[in-house]
Amino acid sequence: MSTDPASSTVTVRLAYGEDGLEVELPADRTTVVEPTYADAAADERAALRTALREPVAGPPLRELVRPGQTVAISMCDGTRPQPRHLMIPAVLEELDGIVDLADVVVLVATGTHRGNTEQEVRAMLGDVADQVRVVNHDARDDASLVWLGRHGRDVPVFLNRLWVEADVRITTGFVEPHFFAGFSGGPKLVAPGLAGLETVLTLHDAARIGDPRATWAVCEGNPVHDDIRAVVAAVGDVHFGLDVVLNREQRIVQAFGGSLPEMHAAARAASQRLAMQPVPALFDVVVTTNAGYPLDQNLYQAVKGMSAGMTVVRPGGTIVCAAECRDGFPDHGSYREVLASESSPEALLATIAARERTVPDQWQVQVQAKVQSHADVVVHSSYLSAPDLASAHLGHTDDVAETVLRALHDSGPDSRVCVLPEGPQTIPYVAG
Repeated sequence: MSTDPASSTVTVRLAYGEDGLEVELPADRTTVVEPTYADAAADERAALRTALREPVAGPPLRELVRPGQTVAISMCDGTRPQPRHLMIPAVLEELDGIVDLADVVVLVATGTHRGNTEQEVRAMLGDVADQVRVVNHDARDDASLVWLGRHGRDVPVFLNRLWVEADVRITTGFVEPHFFAGFSGGPKLVAPGLAGLETVLTLHDAARIGDPRATWAVCEGNPVHDDIRAVVAAVGDVHFGLDVVLNREQRIVQAFGGSLPEMHAAARAASQRLAMQPVPALFDVVVTTNAGYPLDQNLYQAVKGMSAGMTVVRPGGTIVCAAECRDGFPDHGSYREVLASESSPEALLATIAARERTVPDQWQVQVQAKVQSHADVVVHSSYLSAPDLASAHLGHTDDVAETVLRALHDSGPDSRVCVLPEGPQTIPYVAG
């Protein structure tokens, strides 16, 4: 961020795609809210080794495995900036000399997303992709799932067979606030990551997501997160969890290992200290992003950035979301179809509330419709056209700064804009 005294403007660099996007806004009416910056660990690999050998709770990873055992390792898919190229090798190094690599499987925790291509897996893992078996989870492949009964608030639990049948189960992920599950990482690397479609649809039904406790940075008492933990418990132990907290360069700041509940709680606390930022009041306009590539690959993911903006925009205000969306809506799945199925966000919310059964991608539509019912939402995308966005009840802009200036003018001389350059990496809240 830089300020030009001569013109009384401030230049803000938004996280957008891989290269970023600069916008120039009036300095006296602009508040920029970013995560508390933290330097990356001096030696990221050493930080991971320490987390594996000196866990938050429970024994070190090497003490949990024995020769001849099978091991399943869960990792995020390509829509997440997890440093898999560091984390997976760190885990494998700890297993070296005890477990044969032929007995190890790395599961890409896709949830209901598409599977990653061989090229994408290689980009995520590097040479490790040639050394260990890597399998995309498929929530729709009944043959790859195991039925484990009903748990939590009547959640039908189907989980990945390779995960359930492994002797040792290890999650790897990264932790940041999540717009309806509280935080990412931890148990989410099992559910929805490795869950069957019916399980995911239930966890993401209208009642759970519509609950006011299903929101940013809330886990205890959050009906989504509570039932995620119940699903994870259905299979027995996650023997070891490894999570990291990242900075804006997507570098590892801290690593946490050990028993899943305690490990995830420690990682959440660290993430919250960096991400949660107070503001004095609601704003007329909020500019947000989806934290750049790979998080802003499609509009489906960009809903998180919109939701972050909603936390500090006044009712009837304007949210401008800059998300590259190189993968479109995307076209796979039913997200685009569900968005276009009703004439307005309000009609979408009413239809979703009236449904007895959740449909795929309904949860993202529900959150998006809630944001759009609260404020006008305008999107800047290099890959989605104005008609594309209109079909999703969204506005379109080629010029973020011009749209902000127009919205400020329409809101009056005292109107102000809040900018979240890192989108959902920062969760602002009105200080009480």
